[in-house]
Amino acid sequence: MATLIQRIVAYGLLAVMAAVIIFVTVMPAVEKQAGRRGRRAHSGGTVPVIAVPARIADVPVYLTGVGTAKPRNTVTVRPQVDGRILNLSFKEGQDVKRGDVLAKIDPATYQAQLDQATAKKAFDEVQLANAQHDLDRYAKLGGNVIAQKTIDTQRALVGQLTAQIKQDDAAIANATAILAYTTIVSPIDGRTGIRLVDEGNLVRTSDAGIVVINEIRPINVLFNLPQQQLGEVNKAKAAGTVTVEALDADGKSPLDRGTLQVVDNQVDQATGTVRMKAEFPNARLQLWPGQFVNVRLLIRTVQQVVVIPTQAVQRGPTGAFTYVVQSDRVALRPVTLTLQDETQAVVASGLEAGEQVVTTGFARLKDGSPVAATAPEAPGSKPVKKSPPAVSQRREKLRAACAGDVAKFCAGLERRAIRNCLRTNAAQLSEGCKAAAASLKKRKPREADASRSTTQ
Repeated sequence: MATLIQRIVAYGLLAVMAAVIIFVTVMPAVEKQAGRRGRRAHSGGTVPVIAVPARIADVPVYLTGVGTAKPRNTVTVRPQVDGRILNLSFKEGQDVKRGDVLAKIDPATYQAQLDQATAKKAFDEVQLANAQHDLDRYAKLGGNVIAQKTIDTQRALVGQLTAQIKQDDAAIANATAILAYTTIVSPIDGRTGIRLVDEGNLVRTSDAGIVVINEIRPINVLFNLPQQQLGEVNKAKAAGTVTVEALDADGKSPLDRGTLQVVDNQVDQATGTVRMKAEFPNARLQLWPGQFVNVRLLIRTVQQVVVIPTQAVQRGPTGAFTYVVQSDRVALRPVTLTLQDETQAVVASGLEAGEQVVTTGFARLKDGSPVAATAPEAPGSKPVKKSPPAVSQRREKLRAACAGDVAKFCAGLERRAIRNCLRTNAAQLSEGCKAAAASLKKRKPREADASRSTTQ
């Protein structure tokens, strides 16, 4: 037992010594190789970057806010007389014009009132005609036959009946107007909403209404801007028409373009903002009453200034700077900016038009770093991989040689499924197909090696 323990201890010591020898022998080489790699990585090797030229452009200056779309006019159509609705002449969501018939209330009662007023006038006209004849006879007889008092009384009766005719005319006009109220028409151009009452219901003048009509072509947008920007807005409005854009949810694509109509005459002391109203044509109905929209006002346009992408601007302890490509190296260039948004920045000084500025790869850059600058790819472009001409020709020959076998064994299958099908039925393929496939397999490795050597 003691001898076994001694042997185990001896083997363990030998294993430890072997591990130490290997560690001492191998690790310096590994560390040396790692050090070479680290030095190569930090030795200022060429850094691939994307660069674009600074350009001259006209830059619009915008003020942005959030607003709510409101109808230009809104009307709640209510009955002006009580009665039962005979029919509704509109559909919910229909565009209507001023004067279009919307609903009809039972006119029987109001027609009767008009007829009564008309009959009353006819009765009074007969009485007036009779009184006038009597007055004419009394006047011819004179005061020697008829007492003057009787003549005066008759003259007063004629005047009384004449006034009564005028009263009857007013009653007829009133009855006519009330009868006209039984036909409900649209007071404005607009779009109807969901109806508030159905046919056959009894409506009263105190009810909520029949339907709400909103004028949405054109439409208004109410929005607020900080009071600090009020001076710029008033200056732009005094210079001419101020263009306003309503933007979609992402704040980039304009839904519609309109003009600023009103700047409120006071500042909201609770929020420190000024309320404004803009009007939009809304031809394509992109704006809807109650909709929240982003608003952008064009207050001025800066003419012919140097512009670079925003991603090219970096910030440091001394302010903004950018990397400018000079030959095969970059130079750190401090710049002064006047305007900057999400896409572009306006450079007041420090950069000239046409100079190449770096937009990517800043992590490994410093002043004087060597770079390999490339232009950005066009939006939507994709790299196209092309097979060598020789390979394409052999593939075409393979397709032609195996066309009959594909139709026989692999009809109706897709591209990859056809390959698997041909492999499965390799023993049954025609001699021409087998020869073409063997030729392609033999030449593929050589072509792969040649392409690798070419790229290297």
